[in-house]
Amino acid sequence: MNCYLYGLGRGGNRRWMMVDLGITFPEGEDDPGVDVILPDLKFIQANLRQLSGLVLTHGHEDHIGAVIELWPRLGNVPVYATPFTAALLRAKLADYGGRLKIPITEIPMGGRFEVGPFDCELVTMAHSIPEPSGLAIRTPHGTVFHTGDWKFDKTPLIGDPSDDAKIRKLGEEGVLALVCDSTNAFRDGRSPSEVDVASSIGRIIKGAKRRVLVTAFSSNVARIRAVADAAHAANRRLVVAGRALHRVIQVAIDTGYLPQGFRYHDQREFSYIPPHETVALITGSQGEPRAALARIAANEHPEIKLAKDDMVIFSSRTIPGNEKSVGGIQNDLARMGIQVVTDNDALVHVTGHPRRDELQQMYAWTKPQIAIPMHGEMRHLKEHARLARSAGVEQVLTPINGEIVVLAPGRAAIVDEAPVGRIFRDGRMLIPAEGGPVRERRKLAVVGVISVSIVLSRRGEVVADPQIMLDGVPTEDAEGESMGDIVLDAIDGTLDGIPPARRRDPELVREAVRRSVRAAVDQIWGKKPIVKVLVTMLEGRVTHSAADVA
Repeated sequence: MNCYLYGLGRGGNRRWMMVDLGITFPEGEDDPGVDVILPDLKFIQANLRQLSGLVLTHGHEDHIGAVIELWPRLGNVPVYATPFTAALLRAKLADYGGRLKIPITEIPMGGRFEVGPFDCELVTMAHSIPEPSGLAIRTPHGTVFHTGDWKFDKTPLIGDPSDDAKIRKLGEEGVLALVCDSTNAFRDGRSPSEVDVASSIGRIIKGAKRRVLVTAFSSNVARIRAVADAAHAANRRLVVAGRALHRVIQVAIDTGYLPQGFRYHDQREFSYIPPHETVALITGSQGEPRAALARIAANEHPEIKLAKDDMVIFSSRTIPGNEKSVGGIQNDLARMGIQVVTDNDALVHVTGHPRRDELQQMYAWTKPQIAIPMHGEMRHLKEHARLARSAGVEQVLTPINGEIVVLAPGRAAIVDEAPVGRIFRDGRMLIPAEGGPVRERRKLAVVGVISVSIVLSRRGEVVADPQIMLDGVPTEDAEGESMGDIVLDAIDGTLDGIPPARRRDPELVREAVRRSVRAAVDQIWGKKPIVKVLVTMLEGRVTHSAADVA
Protein backbone atom coordinates (compact mmCIF):
# COMPACT_ATOMS: atom_id res chain seq x y z
CA MET A 1 0.00 0.00 0.00
CA ASN A 2 2.76 2.40 -1.03
CA CYS A 3 1.85 6.08 -1.07
CA TYR A 4 4.36 8.84 -0.43
CA LEU A 5 4.07 12.63 -0.43
CA TYR A 6 6.94 15.06 -1.02
CA GLY A 7 6.34 18.70 -0.16
CA LEU A 8 8.31 21.80 -1.18
CA GLY A 9 7.71 25.28 0.22
CA ARG A 10 6.05 26.75 3.26
CA GLY A 11 2.44 27.12 4.38
CA GLY A 12 -0.03 27.99 1.63
CA ASN A 13 2.79 28.10 -0.94
CA ARG A 14 3.78 24.48 -0.36
CA ARG A 15 3.33 22.14 -3.31
CA TRP A 16 3.01 18.38 -2.97
CA MET A 17 3.95 15.50 -5.26
CA MET A 18 2.56 12.01 -4.66
CA VAL A 19 4.73 8.99 -5.47
CA ASP A 20 2.79 5.74 -6.02
CA LEU A 21 -0.73 4.85 -4.93
CA GLY A 22 -1.04 1.16 -4.19
CA ILE A 23 -3.14 -1.43 -2.40
CA THR A 24 -2.51 -4.13 0.14
CA PHE A 25 -4.44 -7.31 0.78
CA PRO A 26 -6.66 -8.32 3.71
CA GLU A 27 -5.03 -9.95 6.69
CA GLY A 28 -7.46 -12.81 7.16
CA GLU A 29 -9.57 -12.80 10.31
CA ASP A 30 -8.97 -9.09 10.98
CA ASP A 31 -10.67 -8.05 7.73
CA PRO A 32 -13.63 -10.40 7.16
CA GLY A 33 -15.24 -9.97 3.76
CA VAL A 34 -12.74 -7.31 2.62
CA ASP A 35 -11.41 -7.72 -0.93
CA VAL A 36 -8.66 -5.08 -1.00
CA ILE A 37 -7.28 -2.38 1.32
CA LEU A 38 -6.51 1.12 0.02
CA PRO A 39 -4.84 4.10 1.70
CA ASP A 40 -7.00 6.85 3.19
CA LEU A 41 -5.99 10.09 1.47
CA LYS A 42 -7.81 12.49 3.80
CA PHE A 43 -4.66 14.58 4.39
CA ILE A 44 -3.98 15.44 0.77
CA GLN A 45 -7.70 15.64 -0.07
CA ALA A 46 -7.82 18.61 2.29
CA ASN A 47 -4.98 20.20 0.29
CA LEU A 48 -5.85 19.32 -3.32
CA ARG A 49 -4.94 22.73 -4.71
CA GLN A 50 -1.38 22.10 -3.57
CA LEU A 51 -1.07 18.66 -5.24
CA SER A 52 0.95 18.93 -8.47
CA GLY A 53 0.98 15.33 -9.70
CA LEU A 54 1.20 11.60 -9.10
CA VAL A 55 4.35 9.75 -10.22
CA LEU A 56 4.28 5.94 -10.52
CA THR A 57 7.57 4.10 -10.07
CA HIS A 58 6.40 0.76 -11.54
CA GLY A 59 3.33 -1.35 -12.20
CA HIS A 60 3.00 -3.66 -9.20
CA GLU A 61 -0.38 -3.54 -7.48
CA ASP A 62 1.10 -2.35 -4.20
CA HIS A 63 2.25 0.74 -6.14
CA ILE A 64 -0.55 1.39 -8.67
CA GLY A 65 -3.49 -0.73 -7.50
CA ALA A 66 -5.43 2.13 -5.89
CA VAL A 67 -4.99 4.67 -8.69
CA ILE A 68 -8.21 3.98 -10.57
CA GLU A 69 -10.46 3.99 -7.52
CA LEU A 70 -8.83 6.89 -5.66
CA TRP A 71 -7.78 9.17 -8.53
CA PRO A 72 -11.27 10.76 -8.70
CA ARG A 73 -10.67 12.00 -5.16
CA LEU A 74 -7.47 13.78 -6.19
CA GLY A 75 -8.93 16.62 -8.24
CA ASN A 76 -8.00 15.62 -11.81
CA VAL A 77 -4.29 15.49 -10.90
CA PRO A 78 -1.95 14.42 -13.76
CA VAL A 79 -0.34 10.99 -13.58
CA TYR A 80 3.23 10.29 -14.79
CA ALA A 81 4.39 6.78 -15.71
CA THR A 82 6.72 4.89 -18.05
CA PRO A 83 5.14 3.27 -21.16
CA PHE A 84 4.68 -0.23 -19.68
CA THR A 85 3.20 1.07 -16.41
CA ALA A 86 0.95 3.46 -18.35
CA ALA A 87 -0.22 0.59 -20.58
CA LEU A 88 -1.04 -1.54 -17.53
CA LEU A 89 -3.08 1.30 -16.09
CA ARG A 90 -4.95 1.81 -19.36
CA ALA A 91 -5.66 -1.92 -19.60
CA LYS A 92 -7.20 -1.80 -16.14
CA LEU A 93 -9.17 1.30 -17.09
CA ALA A 94 -10.67 -0.63 -20.00
CA ASP A 95 -12.46 -2.80 -17.43
CA TYR A 96 -14.32 0.36 -16.37
CA GLY A 97 -15.81 0.68 -19.84
CA GLY A 98 -14.22 4.05 -20.55
CA ARG A 99 -16.15 5.78 -17.76
CA LEU A 100 -12.95 7.20 -16.25
CA LYS A 101 -10.46 9.36 -18.17
CA ILE A 102 -7.16 9.66 -16.29
CA PRO A 103 -4.62 12.07 -17.83
CA ILE A 104 -1.51 9.89 -18.09
CA THR A 105 1.75 11.43 -19.27
CA GLU A 106 4.22 8.81 -20.52
CA ILE A 107 7.82 9.39 -19.47
CA PRO A 108 10.56 7.44 -21.30
CA MET A 109 12.91 5.29 -19.28
CA GLY A 110 15.48 7.57 -17.67
CA GLY A 111 13.48 10.64 -18.69
CA ARG A 112 13.55 14.01 -16.96
CA PHE A 113 10.36 16.01 -16.34
CA GLU A 114 8.79 18.57 -14.05
CA VAL A 115 5.96 18.05 -11.59
CA GLY A 116 5.07 21.49 -10.29
CA PRO A 117 8.25 22.82 -8.64
CA PHE A 118 9.87 19.37 -8.54
CA ASP A 119 12.62 18.61 -11.08
CA CYS A 120 12.28 14.83 -11.50
CA GLU A 121 14.42 12.26 -13.28
CA LEU A 122 13.72 8.56 -13.62
CA VAL A 123 16.57 6.19 -12.76
CA THR A 124 16.32 2.76 -14.37
CA MET A 125 16.37 -0.03 -11.77
CA ALA A 126 16.02 -3.81 -11.91
CA HIS A 127 13.03 -5.47 -10.24
CA SER A 128 10.50 -8.21 -11.00
CA ILE A 129 8.48 -6.25 -13.57
CA PRO A 130 9.36 -4.23 -16.67
CA GLU A 131 10.39 -0.59 -16.28
CA PRO A 132 10.92 -0.17 -12.56
CA SER A 133 12.35 3.26 -11.83
CA GLY A 134 13.86 5.16 -8.99
CA LEU A 135 13.05 8.84 -8.82
CA ALA A 136 15.66 11.58 -8.41
CA ILE A 137 13.87 14.65 -7.06
CA ARG A 138 15.94 17.81 -7.44
CA THR A 139 15.04 20.89 -5.39
CA PRO A 140 16.80 24.09 -4.34
CA HIS A 141 17.51 22.40 -1.01
CA GLY A 142 19.13 19.30 -2.51
CA THR A 143 18.34 16.03 -4.27
CA VAL A 144 16.25 13.22 -2.84
CA PHE A 145 16.67 9.78 -4.38
CA HIS A 146 13.51 7.69 -3.95
CA THR A 147 14.62 4.22 -5.04
CA GLY A 148 11.27 2.50 -5.48
CA ASP A 149 11.58 -1.31 -5.53
CA TRP A 150 14.94 -2.44 -6.87
CA LYS A 151 17.94 -4.72 -6.84
CA PHE A 152 21.21 -4.86 -8.76
CA ASP A 153 20.74 -7.52 -11.46
CA LYS A 154 23.04 -7.47 -14.48
CA THR A 155 20.90 -10.02 -16.32
CA PRO A 156 17.21 -9.27 -15.55
CA LEU A 157 16.05 -11.25 -18.65
CA ILE A 158 13.42 -8.61 -19.46
CA GLY A 159 14.32 -4.93 -19.61
CA ASP A 160 17.53 -3.14 -18.71
CA PRO A 161 19.71 -3.63 -15.63
CA SER A 162 19.96 -0.87 -13.04
CA ASP A 163 21.61 2.29 -14.34
CA ASP A 164 24.72 2.11 -12.18
CA ALA A 165 26.35 5.04 -13.95
CA LYS A 166 23.43 7.38 -13.24
CA ILE A 167 23.31 6.30 -9.59
CA ARG A 168 27.02 7.00 -9.18
CA LYS A 169 26.59 10.36 -10.93
CA LEU A 170 23.84 11.27 -8.47
CA GLY A 171 26.27 10.52 -5.68
CA GLU A 172 28.89 12.75 -7.27
CA GLU A 173 26.36 15.58 -7.60
CA GLY A 174 25.33 15.11 -3.97
CA VAL A 175 22.34 13.29 -2.51
CA LEU A 176 20.58 15.02 0.36
CA ALA A 177 18.40 12.02 1.25
CA LEU A 178 18.13 8.40 0.17
CA VAL A 179 14.62 6.98 0.63
CA CYS A 180 15.32 3.30 0.10
CA ASP A 181 13.75 -0.18 -0.08
CA SER A 182 14.20 -2.22 3.14
CA THR A 183 12.52 -5.54 2.26
CA ASN A 184 15.64 -7.73 2.45
CA ALA A 185 17.59 -5.77 5.06
CA PHE A 186 18.22 -8.95 7.08
CA ARG A 187 19.47 -11.07 4.17
CA ASP A 188 23.20 -11.22 3.52
CA GLY A 189 24.86 -11.23 0.11
CA ARG A 190 23.26 -10.29 -3.19
CA SER A 191 19.98 -11.31 -4.76
CA PRO A 192 20.28 -14.03 -7.45
CA SER A 193 19.59 -13.05 -11.04
CA GLU A 194 16.39 -13.67 -12.98
CA VAL A 195 18.50 -15.55 -15.55
CA ASP A 196 19.48 -18.07 -12.87
CA VAL A 197 15.82 -18.71 -12.08
CA ALA A 198 15.02 -19.15 -15.76
CA SER A 199 17.76 -21.80 -16.10
CA SER A 200 16.53 -23.65 -13.02
CA ILE A 201 12.90 -23.67 -14.16
CA GLY A 202 14.03 -24.88 -17.59
CA ARG A 203 15.84 -27.86 -16.07
CA ILE A 204 12.86 -28.79 -13.87
CA ILE A 205 10.37 -28.66 -16.75
CA LYS A 206 12.65 -30.62 -19.04
CA GLY A 207 12.96 -33.38 -16.44
CA ALA A 208 9.25 -33.62 -15.65
CA LYS A 209 7.36 -36.73 -16.77
CA ARG A 210 3.84 -35.33 -16.83
CA ARG A 211 2.03 -31.99 -16.75
CA VAL A 212 3.76 -28.97 -15.22
CA LEU A 213 1.82 -25.99 -13.87
CA VAL A 214 3.68 -22.83 -12.87
CA THR A 215 2.09 -20.13 -10.75
CA ALA A 216 3.75 -16.73 -10.38
CA PHE A 217 2.91 -13.07 -9.98
CA SER A 218 1.07 -12.15 -13.16
CA SER A 219 3.10 -8.94 -13.56
CA ASN A 220 6.45 -10.78 -13.65
CA VAL A 221 6.97 -10.68 -17.41
CA ALA A 222 10.48 -12.10 -17.08
CA ARG A 223 9.02 -15.18 -15.37
CA ILE A 224 6.38 -15.49 -18.08
CA ARG A 225 9.14 -15.38 -20.67
CA ALA A 226 11.22 -17.93 -18.74
CA VAL A 227 8.33 -20.41 -18.53
CA ALA A 228 7.50 -19.96 -22.21
CA ASP A 229 11.14 -20.52 -23.20
CA ALA A 230 11.34 -23.59 -20.94
CA ALA A 231 8.19 -25.05 -22.50
CA HIS A 232 9.59 -24.51 -26.00
CA ALA A 233 12.95 -26.06 -25.10
CA ALA A 234 11.20 -29.15 -23.68
CA ASN A 235 8.95 -29.50 -26.75
CA ARG A 236 5.87 -28.67 -24.71
CA ARG A 237 2.96 -26.37 -25.40
CA LEU A 238 2.21 -23.39 -23.16
CA VAL A 239 -1.27 -22.90 -21.72
CA VAL A 240 -2.24 -19.67 -19.93
CA ALA A 241 -5.07 -19.53 -17.39
CA GLY A 242 -6.16 -16.39 -15.57
CA ARG A 243 -7.47 -13.02 -16.68
CA ALA A 244 -4.61 -11.06 -15.08
CA LEU A 245 -2.01 -13.11 -16.97
CA HIS A 246 -3.78 -12.57 -20.31
CA ARG A 247 -3.87 -8.81 -19.65
CA VAL A 248 -0.18 -8.56 -18.72
CA ILE A 249 0.92 -10.68 -21.67
CA GLN A 250 -0.98 -8.45 -24.09
CA VAL A 251 0.51 -5.29 -22.51
CA ALA A 252 3.99 -6.84 -22.69
CA ILE A 253 3.49 -7.65 -26.38
CA ASP A 254 2.17 -4.15 -27.11
CA THR A 255 5.16 -2.52 -25.38
CA GLY A 256 7.78 -4.83 -26.88
CA TYR A 257 8.72 -6.88 -23.84
CA LEU A 258 7.34 -10.04 -25.41
CA PRO A 259 7.62 -10.73 -29.15
CA GLN A 260 4.68 -10.11 -31.46
CA GLY A 261 4.78 -13.81 -32.29
CA PHE A 262 4.35 -14.86 -28.64
CA ARG A 263 1.88 -17.73 -28.81
CA TYR A 264 0.08 -19.78 -26.18
CA HIS A 265 -3.02 -21.92 -25.77
CA ASP A 266 -6.12 -20.90 -23.84
CA GLN A 267 -7.17 -22.95 -20.82
CA ARG A 268 -10.04 -24.45 -22.83
CA GLU A 269 -7.46 -26.44 -24.79
CA PHE A 270 -5.72 -27.86 -21.71
CA SER A 271 -7.51 -31.23 -21.67
CA TYR A 272 -6.70 -31.87 -25.35
CA ILE A 273 -2.91 -31.62 -24.91
CA PRO A 274 -1.09 -34.82 -23.84
CA PRO A 275 0.25 -34.61 -20.26
CA HIS A 276 3.90 -34.92 -21.28
CA GLU A 277 3.48 -31.99 -23.69
CA THR A 278 1.81 -29.56 -21.26
CA VAL A 279 3.12 -26.54 -19.38
CA ALA A 280 0.49 -24.24 -17.89
CA LEU A 281 1.05 -20.77 -16.48
CA ILE A 282 -1.70 -19.97 -13.97
CA THR A 283 -2.77 -17.28 -11.51
CA GLY A 284 -3.23 -17.84 -7.79
CA SER A 285 0.27 -17.96 -6.29
CA GLN A 286 -0.98 -16.11 -3.18
CA GLY A 287 -3.85 -18.49 -2.47
CA GLU A 288 -6.55 -16.18 -3.84
CA PRO A 289 -9.79 -18.18 -3.52
CA ARG A 290 -11.18 -17.14 -6.92
CA ALA A 291 -7.94 -17.59 -8.86
CA ALA A 292 -7.26 -20.54 -11.16
CA LEU A 293 -4.95 -22.44 -8.79
CA ALA A 294 -7.39 -22.52 -5.87
CA ARG A 295 -10.11 -23.94 -8.10
CA ILE A 296 -7.71 -26.49 -9.57
CA ALA A 297 -6.62 -27.64 -6.11
CA ALA A 298 -10.28 -28.01 -5.11
CA ASN A 299 -10.95 -29.94 -8.35
CA GLU A 300 -13.51 -27.28 -9.29
CA HIS A 301 -11.87 -25.72 -12.34
CA PRO A 302 -14.04 -26.20 -15.44
CA GLU A 303 -11.15 -26.81 -17.88
CA ILE A 304 -8.01 -27.75 -15.91
CA LYS A 305 -7.85 -31.08 -14.08
CA LEU A 306 -4.71 -32.60 -12.60
CA ALA A 307 -3.76 -36.19 -11.94
CA LYS A 308 -1.28 -38.06 -9.77
CA ASP A 309 2.40 -37.24 -10.47
CA ASP A 310 1.64 -33.93 -12.20
CA MET A 311 3.77 -31.04 -10.92
CA VAL A 312 2.91 -27.55 -9.65
CA ILE A 313 5.76 -25.01 -9.29
CA PHE A 314 5.20 -22.03 -6.97
CA SER A 315 7.47 -19.51 -8.68
CA SER A 316 6.76 -16.74 -6.18
CA ARG A 317 7.23 -15.59 -2.61
CA THR A 318 4.29 -15.92 -0.25
CA ILE A 319 3.29 -12.45 0.90
CA PRO A 320 3.06 -12.24 4.73
CA GLY A 321 -0.54 -12.88 5.73
CA ASN A 322 -1.16 -15.34 2.87
CA GLU A 323 0.67 -18.29 4.41
CA LYS A 324 -2.48 -20.08 5.58
CA SER A 325 -4.30 -19.92 2.24
CA VAL A 326 -1.19 -20.86 0.22
CA GLY A 327 -0.41 -23.73 2.61
CA GLY A 328 -3.98 -25.00 2.31
CA ILE A 329 -3.73 -25.14 -1.48
CA GLN A 330 -0.37 -26.90 -1.33
CA ASN A 331 -1.81 -29.50 1.05
CA ASP A 332 -4.81 -30.05 -1.23
CA LEU A 333 -2.45 -30.62 -4.15
CA ALA A 334 -0.33 -33.03 -2.13
CA ARG A 335 -3.42 -35.09 -1.24
CA MET A 336 -4.08 -35.44 -4.97
CA GLY A 337 -0.60 -36.89 -5.45
CA ILE A 338 0.72 -33.73 -7.12
CA GLN A 339 4.40 -32.90 -6.78
CA VAL A 340 4.65 -29.41 -5.26
CA VAL A 341 7.85 -27.43 -5.85
CA THR A 342 8.55 -24.17 -3.96
CA ASP A 343 11.57 -21.93 -3.55
CA ASN A 344 12.48 -24.08 -0.53
CA ASP A 345 13.03 -27.01 -2.90
CA ALA A 346 14.72 -25.38 -5.89
CA LEU A 347 15.66 -22.01 -7.39
CA VAL A 348 12.21 -21.28 -8.83
CA HIS A 349 11.87 -17.74 -7.52
CA VAL A 350 14.15 -14.85 -6.76
CA THR A 351 13.42 -11.68 -4.85
CA GLY A 352 13.13 -8.35 -6.61
CA HIS A 353 14.58 -6.46 -3.65
CA PRO A 354 18.16 -5.69 -2.52
CA ARG A 355 20.03 -7.75 0.03
CA ARG A 356 22.63 -6.29 2.37
CA ASP A 357 25.55 -6.20 -0.07
CA GLU A 358 23.41 -4.35 -2.60
CA LEU A 359 22.23 -1.88 0.03
CA GLN A 360 25.83 -1.23 1.06
CA GLN A 361 26.73 -0.67 -2.59
CA MET A 362 23.89 1.83 -2.94
CA TYR A 363 25.12 3.80 0.08
CA ALA A 364 28.70 3.70 -1.19
CA TRP A 365 27.62 5.17 -4.53
CA THR A 366 25.10 7.77 -3.36
CA LYS A 367 26.73 8.90 -0.07
CA PRO A 368 23.52 10.49 1.24
CA GLN A 369 23.42 12.96 4.12
CA ILE A 370 20.11 11.46 5.30
CA ALA A 371 18.74 7.91 5.12
CA ILE A 372 15.00 7.16 5.28
CA PRO A 373 14.34 3.38 5.16
CA MET A 374 11.00 2.52 3.51
CA HIS A 375 9.09 -0.47 2.13
CA GLY A 376 9.18 -3.09 4.87
CA GLU A 377 7.87 -3.97 8.29
CA MET A 378 9.24 -2.05 11.27
CA ARG A 379 11.87 -4.70 11.99
CA HIS A 380 13.14 -4.33 8.41
CA LEU A 381 13.22 -0.53 8.70
CA LYS A 382 15.18 -0.68 11.96
CA GLU A 383 17.69 -3.17 10.54
CA HIS A 384 18.10 -1.02 7.43
CA ALA A 385 18.68 1.99 9.71
CA ARG A 386 21.49 0.13 11.48
CA LEU A 387 23.05 -0.72 8.12
CA ALA A 388 22.80 2.92 6.98
CA ARG A 389 24.56 4.12 10.14
CA SER A 390 27.30 1.54 9.64
CA ALA A 391 27.68 2.90 6.10
CA GLY A 392 28.51 6.30 7.54
CA VAL A 393 25.17 8.10 7.18
CA GLU A 394 24.94 10.64 9.98
CA GLN A 395 21.19 11.32 9.94
CA VAL A 396 18.94 8.24 9.86
CA LEU A 397 15.19 8.39 10.53
CA THR A 398 12.60 5.59 10.51
CA PRO A 399 9.23 7.37 10.36
CA ILE A 400 6.01 5.40 10.66
CA ASN A 401 2.91 5.89 8.53
CA GLY A 402 1.68 9.48 8.74
CA GLU A 403 4.75 11.06 10.28
CA ILE A 404 5.97 14.18 8.49
CA VAL A 405 9.73 14.54 8.08
CA VAL A 406 11.47 17.82 7.31
CA LEU A 407 14.59 17.05 5.23
CA ALA A 408 15.82 20.62 4.66
CA PRO A 409 16.79 23.26 5.53
CA GLY A 410 18.53 22.31 8.76
CA ARG A 411 18.79 18.85 10.26
CA ALA A 412 16.26 16.21 9.32
CA ALA A 413 13.56 15.69 11.92
CA ILE A 414 10.09 14.25 12.39
CA VAL A 415 8.02 17.39 13.03
CA ASP A 416 4.35 16.51 12.67
CA GLU A 417 1.84 13.79 11.91
CA ALA A 418 -0.69 13.66 9.09
CA PRO A 419 -3.97 11.74 9.45
CA VAL A 420 -3.65 8.36 7.78
CA GLY A 421 -5.75 5.23 7.68
CA ARG A 422 -7.26 2.54 5.53
CA ILE A 423 -10.19 2.22 3.19
CA PHE A 424 -11.73 -1.18 2.46
CA ARG A 425 -12.99 -2.33 -0.89
CA ASP A 426 -16.01 -4.36 0.14
CA GLY A 427 -17.58 -5.89 -2.95
CA ARG A 428 -18.22 -2.94 -5.27
CA MET A 429 -18.08 -0.33 -2.52
CA LEU A 430 -15.35 1.60 -0.73
CA ILE A 431 -16.05 1.82 2.99
CA PRO A 432 -14.16 3.28 5.96
CA ALA A 433 -12.07 0.90 8.03
CA GLU A 434 -13.12 2.46 11.33
CA GLY A 435 -16.67 2.12 12.51
CA GLY A 436 -17.95 0.48 9.33
CA PRO A 437 -19.60 -2.89 8.72
CA VAL A 438 -16.26 -4.75 8.89
CA ARG A 439 -15.95 -3.81 12.54
CA GLU A 440 -19.33 -5.41 13.19
CA ARG A 441 -18.29 -8.53 11.23
CA ARG A 442 -15.23 -8.96 13.42
CA LYS A 443 -17.43 -9.05 16.50
CA LEU A 444 -19.96 -11.32 14.83
CA ALA A 445 -17.18 -13.79 14.08
CA VAL A 446 -16.27 -13.97 17.77
CA VAL A 447 -19.53 -13.78 19.73
CA GLY A 448 -22.41 -14.41 17.31
CA VAL A 449 -25.74 -12.59 17.27
CA ILE A 450 -29.14 -13.04 18.90
CA SER A 451 -32.14 -11.37 17.27
CA VAL A 452 -35.31 -10.71 19.29
CA SER A 453 -38.70 -9.50 18.07
CA ILE A 454 -41.31 -8.22 20.56
CA VAL A 455 -44.79 -6.94 19.70
CA LEU A 456 -46.59 -4.73 22.25
CA SER A 457 -49.94 -2.99 22.22
CA ARG A 458 -50.26 0.75 22.79
CA ARG A 459 -51.13 -0.07 26.39
CA GLY A 460 -47.87 -1.95 26.89
CA GLU A 461 -49.38 -5.42 26.71
CA VAL A 462 -47.43 -8.27 25.11
CA VAL A 463 -49.48 -9.09 22.02
CA ALA A 464 -47.61 -12.24 20.88
CA ASP A 465 -44.89 -14.58 22.07
CA PRO A 466 -41.42 -13.09 21.54
CA GLN A 467 -39.58 -14.47 18.53
CA ILE A 468 -35.83 -15.14 18.64
CA MET A 469 -33.06 -16.22 16.28
CA LEU A 470 -29.57 -17.36 17.32
CA ASP A 471 -26.62 -17.23 14.88
CA GLY A 472 -23.15 -18.30 15.94
CA VAL A 473 -24.28 -18.96 19.53
CA PRO A 474 -24.22 -22.43 21.21
CA THR A 475 -27.62 -24.12 21.01
CA GLU A 476 -27.33 -25.71 24.49
CA ASP A 477 -25.58 -25.02 27.77
CA ALA A 478 -23.23 -27.52 29.48
CA GLU A 479 -26.22 -29.38 31.03
CA GLY A 480 -28.04 -29.65 27.71
CA GLU A 481 -30.62 -26.93 28.36
CA SER A 482 -31.68 -25.07 25.24
CA MET A 483 -29.99 -21.70 24.86
CA GLY A 484 -33.18 -20.53 23.15
CA ASP A 485 -35.17 -21.32 26.31
CA ILE A 486 -32.62 -19.41 28.39
CA VAL A 487 -33.01 -16.41 26.14
CA LEU A 488 -36.82 -16.60 26.22
CA ASP A 489 -36.81 -16.85 30.03
CA ALA A 490 -34.63 -13.73 30.19
CA ILE A 491 -37.02 -11.88 27.88
CA ASP A 492 -40.12 -12.96 29.81
CA GLY A 493 -38.56 -12.05 33.14
CA THR A 494 -37.58 -8.63 31.88
CA LEU A 495 -41.00 -7.88 30.40
CA ASP A 496 -42.75 -9.05 33.57
CA GLY A 497 -40.53 -6.75 35.60
CA ILE A 498 -41.49 -3.63 33.61
CA PRO A 499 -44.85 -2.10 34.58
CA PRO A 500 -47.30 -1.98 31.64
CA ALA A 501 -47.33 1.81 31.66
CA ARG A 502 -43.56 1.92 31.18
CA ARG A 503 -43.69 -0.79 28.48
CA ARG A 504 -45.31 1.87 26.30
CA ASP A 505 -41.78 3.27 25.84
CA PRO A 506 -40.23 1.08 23.08
CA GLU A 507 -36.71 2.38 23.68
CA LEU A 508 -36.87 1.47 27.37
CA VAL A 509 -38.14 -2.04 26.53
CA ARG A 510 -35.52 -2.53 23.85
CA GLU A 511 -32.60 -1.60 26.08
CA ALA A 512 -33.85 -3.60 29.05
CA VAL A 513 -34.32 -6.76 26.96
CA ARG A 514 -30.98 -6.29 25.23
CA ARG A 515 -29.13 -6.07 28.54
CA SER A 516 -30.93 -8.99 30.17
CA VAL A 517 -30.44 -11.37 27.20
CA ARG A 518 -26.78 -10.43 26.90
CA ALA A 519 -26.22 -10.96 30.63
CA ALA A 520 -28.08 -14.28 30.71
CA VAL A 521 -26.06 -15.73 27.82
CA ASP A 522 -22.81 -14.34 29.21
CA GLN A 523 -23.46 -16.07 32.52
CA ILE A 524 -23.87 -19.43 30.77
CA TRP A 525 -21.41 -19.11 27.87
CA GLY A 526 -18.83 -16.66 29.16
CA LYS A 527 -19.21 -14.47 26.06
CA LYS A 528 -21.39 -11.43 25.41
CA PRO A 529 -23.19 -11.87 22.08
CA ILE A 530 -24.44 -9.07 19.87
CA VAL A 531 -28.13 -8.70 20.70
CA LYS A 532 -30.50 -7.05 18.23
CA VAL A 533 -33.96 -6.20 19.57
CA LEU A 534 -36.90 -5.10 17.45
CA VAL A 535 -39.86 -3.69 19.41
CA THR A 536 -43.08 -3.12 17.45
CA MET A 537 -45.84 -1.02 19.02
CA LEU A 538 -49.35 -1.61 17.61
CA GLU A 539 -51.50 1.52 17.40
CA GLY A 540 -54.47 0.75 15.24
CA ARG A 541 -53.25 0.59 11.65
CA VAL A 542 -49.93 2.32 12.44
CA THR A 543 -46.81 0.59 13.77
CA HIS A 544 -43.74 2.21 15.28
CA SER A 545 -40.50 0.22 15.59
CA ALA A 546 -37.29 0.64 17.52
CA ALA A 547 -34.23 -1.46 16.69
CA ASP A 548 -30.60 -1.47 17.71
CA VAL A 549 -27.36 -3.39 17.42
CA ALA A 550 -25.04 -3.72 20.40
